[in-house]
Amino acid sequence: MSPRDVAEALLRRWYVLLLALLLTAAGAYKVLHPAPRYLSSAVVVLKPPVTGSQPNQLTNLQPPLATLSYGVIQQLQSPAGRRELDAAGVHGPYQLVPRNSGTSATPRYLIPSVQVQAQRGGAVEADTAVQRVVDAYSRHVARLQDAQGIAPAARISASVLVAPSAAPVQGTRSRALAGTGLLGATAGILGALWCDRYLLRRRRGTAGPPEPRRHGDEVAAVG
Repeated sequence: MSPRDVAEALLRRWYVLLLALLLTAAGAYKVLHPAPRYLSSAVVVLKPPVTGSQPNQLTNLQPPLATLSYGVIQQLQSPAGRRELDAAGVHGPYQLVPRNSGTSATPRYLIPSVQVQAQRGGAVEADTAVQRVVDAYSRHVARLQDAQGIAPAARISASVLVAPSAAPVQGTRSRALAGTGLLGATAGILGALWCDRYLLRRRRGTAGPPEPRRHGDEVAAVG
């Protein structure tokens, strides 16, 4: 198909292009006026019990704490954990991201910190979801120690280092608008070309093959 054929097909099916333009304009409006979204985040860290040799909990962190924290994360991300959080009122996606990055004073993977995130349509709703996930995390840590019969003075504790705080999600509108325009233009052109080929084939099929000329007509034409 030559460029001229493409141009003629687009002119014949201008209404398809018009429909694509209207749909693209509707999509662009949604991009420029998105529904508000808020991302809430909190940080929880596991601390060992205070001992006489280590009065500061943060100087007594050991790799097994990070292993325990990751085990609790796996429990909360399992189907049973999702059902538990759903029953607790966490309806929607959430994330538990092990950080364990360490600092300049402590080696990596010795700080069992967890970043809890949830994205919702409102700031209060997002903070509430994160807080409920943090509460479930703390309950699982306590439940594991209850099962082992660990004394209260020797227990590991879950402490909130950063309280849940929601912030609006800011997307790049220019990129989204450009993507919407490109998608609309591509879909409109392809749709118009397909519609043109389909209608032309259908018209040819409806017309049927040309009728054969009879012998008498040929003689009369010669005479």
